[in-house]
Amino acid sequence: MAELAERDPRSYLDPKVLDSIKKLELRARLVVEGFVSGMHESPYRGFSVEFAQHREYVPGDDIRFVDWKVYAKSDRIYIKEFEEETNVKAHLFVDQSESMAYGEERSKFDYAATCAASLAFLIQQQSDAVSLTLFDEAITSQLVPSNSRAQLGSILHRLEEAKPTGKTKIAAILHEMANRITKRGVVIVFSDLFDDVDAILAGIRHLRHRGHDVLVFHVLDHDEVEFPFERMTMFEGLESMPELLADPKSLRDAYLKEIQAFEQQMRRGCLAMRVDYQRIVTRQHLDIVLTTYLAKRAAMSKGKRR
Repeated sequence: MAELAERDPRSYLDPKVLDSIKKLELRARLVVEGFVSGMHESPYRGFSVEFAQHREYVPGDDIRFVDWKVYAKSDRIYIKEFEEETNVKAHLFVDQSESMAYGEERSKFDYAATCAASLAFLIQQQSDAVSLTLFDEAITSQLVPSNSRAQLGSILHRLEEAKPTGKTKIAAILHEMANRITKRGVVIVFSDLFDDVDAILAGIRHLRHRGHDVLVFHVLDHDEVEFPFERMTMFEGLESMPELLADPKSLRDAYLKEIQAFEQQMRRGCLAMRVDYQRIVTRQHLDIVLTTYLAKRAAMSKGKRR
């Protein structure tokens, strides 16, 4: 661990190197340190943080927000709460269906989990509350929103323990969560989106109708984007699909046309609803992906305020 601390965090941001670091917390920290150090402006630009009220300290709260003046007068520990803590909540939805297990060097789920953990770090540093929902064809694990230090540990633990299995029913999950989350917030979805496109867009529309700001990270493997297979290949079915022995050369053009049409439909549907859509391929450097996205989001927020 000491050796890790002595090196530039950005030296660990190669996808292959990140994959060799098994501890999710360390991976997430390295990603965050790497891309924040490369940004000239705060990645949190566009959010105001104003004092709202006090509440009593509970174990796990960040001591940075202890009001020591109140402690000196009352001999009791109180935490300062801010408007963002009471008004803004971020909800991380991570797909753990079997198709997310695909990947030669690192799985789509592992990439999505690292991305989600990295954003959880940022969200908590901003003093916002964050929640986690893991799902396949049903919700498999859920944490309610909180901004405590203990919450971050719980999120990391749930992500580390999760195993991608089961079928996908993304649309049903989006509708269910739209009904459950009563207060407006930010919903961030991490998935390969292998479900009916129209149904997924209807679920996203439900979340938007509820007033949520929705971000979609479409996580794909390089093989799914490029279809690089050359020889006769046995394709293993996922999520109860059968195996298929086929000549990739005879399938490539039709497959690529289909996957491109799928992505375009998702992108256009999200754009029409003012939903952020970001396609990610697991070979991409995660720090660059997040730096680019956050910079674009900050620029859009700045433009809206003018």
